[in-house]
Amino acid sequence: MATLDLDRAWDLHPQVSVRPEPFGALLYHFGTRKLSFLKDRRLLAVVQALATAPTARAACLAAGV
Repeated sequence: MATLDLDRAWDLHPQVSVRPEPFGALLYHFGTRKLSFLKDRRLLAVVQALATAPTARAACLAAGV
């Protein structure tokens, strides 16, 4: 079973594109052609903070999650 380590830095895969939407966001992976949905704007804020946050936990806290 995989575990999530929130105390490490995370970032989006370079082949993933994020398109903000009123309901949250659409994420598209150009390699797998998979489309995913974020159904909450707070999750979008977490994803956007990942690139600059020192840890995933910090990105969550900054987004109020």
